[in-house]
Amino acid sequence: MQNDRQMPWKGEKDPYKIWLSEIILQQTRVGQGLEYYHRFIKQFPDVHALAKAKDQAIFKLWEGLGYYTRCRNLIAAARYISKDLKGRFPATYEEINALKGVGPYTASAISSFAFNLPHAVVDGNVFRVLSRVFGIAKPVDSTEGKKYFTQLANDLLDKKQPGLYNQAIMDFGAVVCKPAAPLCQTCVFNKTCFAYLNKKVNELPVKEKKTSIKKRWFYYLVLEYGNETAIHQRTGKDIWNQLYEFPVVEKERETSIEIILQDAEKSGLLSKKKYEMVAISPLFRQQLSHQLIAGQFIKIKLQKKKMAMSKMLWVKANQLKKFAFPKFINQYFDKAKEQTLFREK
Repeated sequence: MQNDRQMPWKGEKDPYKIWLSEIILQQTRVGQGLEYYHRFIKQFPDVHALAKAKDQAIFKLWEGLGYYTRCRNLIAAARYISKDLKGRFPATYEEINALKGVGPYTASAISSFAFNLPHAVVDGNVFRVLSRVFGIAKPVDSTEGKKYFTQLANDLLDKKQPGLYNQAIMDFGAVVCKPAAPLCQTCVFNKTCFAYLNKKVNELPVKEKKTSIKKRWFYYLVLEYGNETAIHQRTGKDIWNQLYEFPVVEKERETSIEIILQDAEKSGLLSKKKYEMVAISPLFRQQLSHQLIAGQFIKIKLQKKKMAMSKMLWVKANQLKKFAFPKFINQYFDKAKEQTLFREK
């Protein structure tokens, strides 16, 4: 069967490029991730170039990929390799695994693809192939299951060609043994595959955990004074850390704009009777892995610039796009051009 599945690390031996592609492709569709990978390689052709770049420039290039902890870890690891290791990429599994943001899966991928070291790569595709072919019902998201599948994958690994073997089984899971509508009729294992022979293809692999989704409502105040708009950088361990946003009033449920403005006055974001609400956006939504973010943008003209708002930047309208914003806010920027979508007050 012809396999034309494009992956940045196919045939690549530069550990920097393999590492970069693996970090970018974590929790990201290949089609989307490839575009970002090529942009990063063009702007940062080696680890020194990435390490020297300003955080904001890297975050701006990452904008839209989500899971921004990956980006922060990428920056930290690049600077460690560039400064502490003088640009020499770690060449053993243990050293690679010790890099910030790298776990067993990524360490196995880099060590096998770049250095041909005998470490099995166990991703969702590999879990699925092994579970179905051998009829293993251990939950792939449990500690016991992960340990069992990792051991099995390493036992099956071609120690002489680990990189080629890892690539082959991952591609097989993505192209043939797919999550839905797998190509069982033409599969080379259909004479021995437990799941196929026992009509359990749709039951394997097994997962035990159900993801609970937390709902959050963000009401952004787009505060304008003259040609300037107020923004600030998110900090702490919450979502979108180090990205920029407008001042926000967060609620646990959908709330009237009147109450939002009252709360903004109480918190000091607005001065009573010294502002004019000029427009309200439609409802925006963004689904994260464990959270559903919903909310609106309230455009407000201030009579006086509030200098008391701590850590607030006042940015000219034509300079806003230089800052890295979460996808939720970029949706607003994209739609704001279509003025008919906004309810004027």
